[in-house]
Amino acid sequence: MRTFENTVCSFCGSLCDDIVLEVEDNVITKARGGCAISRRKFLSAIDSEAPLVDGKEVKFDEAINAAVEILAKARHPLIYGLSSTSSEAQAAAVKLGETLGASVDSTSSVCHGPGTVAKQLVGLPTCTLGEVKNRADVVVFWGCNPVEAHPRHFSRYSVQAKGLLREQGRRDRKVIAVDVRRTATARIADIFLQVAPNEDFQVLTALRAVINGNELREETFGGISPEEIQDVCDVLQSAEYGVFFFGMGLTMTQGTHHNVRQALSLVRDLNRKTAFGVIPMRGHGNVAGTETVLAWQTGYPFGINFSRGYPRYSPGEFTVTDLLSRREVDAALIVASDPAATLPARSANYLGEIPTIVIDPYYSATAKLARVFLPSAPVGVAASGTVYRMDQVPLPLRKVIDSKYPSDHDILLAIDKGVTACSASKEALSMIL
Repeated sequence: MRTFENTVCSFCGSLCDDIVLEVEDNVITKARGGCAISRRKFLSAIDSEAPLVDGKEVKFDEAINAAVEILAKARHPLIYGLSSTSSEAQAAAVKLGETLGASVDSTSSVCHGPGTVAKQLVGLPTCTLGEVKNRADVVVFWGCNPVEAHPRHFSRYSVQAKGLLREQGRRDRKVIAVDVRRTATARIADIFLQVAPNEDFQVLTALRAVINGNELREETFGGISPEEIQDVCDVLQSAEYGVFFFGMGLTMTQGTHHNVRQALSLVRDLNRKTAFGVIPMRGHGNVAGTETVLAWQTGYPFGINFSRGYPRYSPGEFTVTDLLSRREVDAALIVASDPAATLPARSANYLGEIPTIVIDPYYSATAKLARVFLPSAPVGVAASGTVYRMDQVPLPLRKVIDSKYPSDHDILLAIDKGVTACSASKEALSMIL
């Protein structure tokens, strides 16, 4: 039996790095230190279905060749997903996208993409989760519910964590929750603002007005009274060090990036009076890494198109829901994602009408409608790599068991090699003719 300490769990954006795994006969027999989701992830790690082409089991090389044939013939392919794999695989996907002249997009465009657009407009005064643990005495959760979505966030990084300057943990902190309903996170908060649906912008504007010394004259702002606004502002301004976490309840409601722009502007205003940071509450294990990798590879974080031989960035044009709903792509390569289960029906259904290739450790809803399914070794379990935590801190993933399948990274490199060879053959044939 082998024991692996300080293992990183890649399930959510918290990337807890204190997991202890026991492995015997290439099977994880015990997982200690993580949440229930983490333990299930590790203990159920087994090889997936066999490679499939048109629903029939084939050898892995045959499935690779089928994927290469589809992508080499496509005039406008789409590469999408990438949020639950390693940064090395993400870089390989960008390389393949450039080879194909494809559109490359990640799940970020349907979750925190608007926040990234806002960050480009205003900037992001951020910090690390370590600073939150050690310094923060005021913590705001806006449009997110970490108690259920990030089970150990409170205990490891934020509300209950005991740090250098917050030795008493929860007793040393004020917690503010803002949401359209009373979530599990809201029930723990010292102050809860129940905002009317789609009116976050109004509340944020009112908060900024008070912080900047203006008087409120309306009776309510997004369902929140001026007295409640004032109480929250008093807590925010009295912070020694505050942190603002925001989730999809802010990014994907009416107003999208305008909401986040106002939130970032609020933090900027607070930094004139005290110290405040912002961290997006990212969901998937390496969705923060997709934006980081795509940005240093292409200059842009998501919604990228290579059809002209160089990267172009256009959210709303080259993002997944828009491309699929307008039926503008003729093939799709889905990597470590399940858009058939998460995208709007109009977009998801189109994946079943075009040749779709899925690379994933698990046989998902998207794999069921795909023409080619390529099972991969699960990253952080049977494949190593790098991932980025929600605060943009990179962490290494280790391989603890073996898989009979290659990693996403190796599969993408093999497809890229095959497509490049096909393109070279076509070019040579055209020269002869």
